[in-house]
Amino acid sequence: MVRLVPCGDSSYRTASATVPLAARLFPSLTMYSRFLAIVYRASVKAKRDQYTSEEWCQSCLGVARALEHVGVSMEITGIENVERMETPCVVIANHMSVLETAVLPVIIQPLRDVTFVIKQSLLEYPAWKHIMRALDPVAVSRTDPRGDLKVVLEGGAERLGRGVSIIVFPQTTRTHAFEPGQFSSIGVKLARKAGVPVVPLALVTDAWGNGTLLKGFGSIDATKPVRF
Repeated sequence: MVRLVPCGDSSYRTASATVPLAARLFPSLTMYSRFLAIVYRASVKAKRDQYTSEEWCQSCLGVARALEHVGVSMEITGIENVERMETPCVVIANHMSVLETAVLPVIIQPLRDVTFVIKQSLLEYPAWKHIMRALDPVAVSRTDPRGDLKVVLEGGAERLGRGVSIIVFPQTTRTHAFEPGQFSSIGVKLARKAGVPVVPLALVTDAWGNGTLLKGFGSIDATKPVRF
């Protein structure tokens, strides 16, 4: 399976490279043009039921390379904590931008099958819906906390029972500030119910900004390092 991190390595750092002039001058335009092309190709395959876990990793690797192409530097450490797991796990992370949802799978999926807890609305967006449905996520409303907890505990436990790990972002919204009060305990409750370990993940991904009109499409700031 395609990987971002070489097999056996427990860390990754973007190699030094010369950034093309156009990418330096127009990082957002350059990155998003590549990103949308990746999403389009993935959506076409997903609609045809051809979007496999290998294809998913290939898409996510493409996004990582698109970010590096415009000068974004990534550092990933602690991968051994996932590698040494003998069971599926619940990965609980803070949530800053689209970047982590687009890149995390190529870090984790080659080690163990994984999916996300996502907003139900993502299953209805044009193009995205075919990709999301292919990934068999656990979908929540974000408007009914009690109902969402039941969905996550039941749906998450079922997937964990099949050996599929779950990524949870237990914040109410994406934010560039780390505010513990925004975190719910839903991921911990799921792990406890399923009897699996938790892998806490701290990330810094504000190089991919949150937009004003379209929240997922903010400015790309290549001066900000990305860390997992």
